[in-house]
Amino acid sequence: MFIEPNLKGERRGWIEVICGSMFSGKTEELIRRLKRVKIANLSVEIFKPAIDTRYDQEKIVSHDTNAIASTPVQHSQNILLMAQDVDVVGIDEAQFFDAEIGNVCEALAMKGIRVIVAGLDMDYLGNPFGQMPNLLAKADYITKLHAICMKCGNIANISYRKVAQGPQVLLGEKDIYEPRCRHCAQERD
Repeated sequence: MFIEPNLKGERRGWIEVICGSMFSGKTEELIRRLKRVKIANLSVEIFKPAIDTRYDQEKIVSHDTNAIASTPVQHSQNILLMAQDVDVVGIDEAQFFDAEIGNVCEALAMKGIRVIVAGLDMDYLGNPFGQMPNLLAKADYITKLHAICMKCGNIANISYRKVAQGPQVLLGEKDIYEPRCRHCAQERD
């Protein structure tokens, strides 16, 4: 993708959303796109929610341990303040951001910035997660990725939580979550 000038010579921004279940490769795809942006010598700022400290306090890290430097932020409005004079903004774990994340992405796109956002589209119960439905509605491009169901081998779209009780947001990895298809997610072990 490239930033296309309009008839007045201004660049146009857009919003790309990468979504899917845990272990589907969302962060890996985000990192891949952002590395390509850097190879093209475009200016980029990368953000993640401060709550996400699973692999690293600051870097965005995939399950395969690929990493890219980022800035942790408490509130999505901080992204607007820090993303001045850039070509591309990358945002990981968008489901953890506050209700303004969609408006922030829209404002960035209106400034001519390419915005690449990754996040879980559904929670462990298979319900829309956080602000992801809003971001998906605003997106110009959507990439839905799938994992492989750990029980039957079909495509998985649900981040099955092995421990049913607890809050909607429970940070964890393979010790707490595994990808499952719709059918297998309904079966309790």
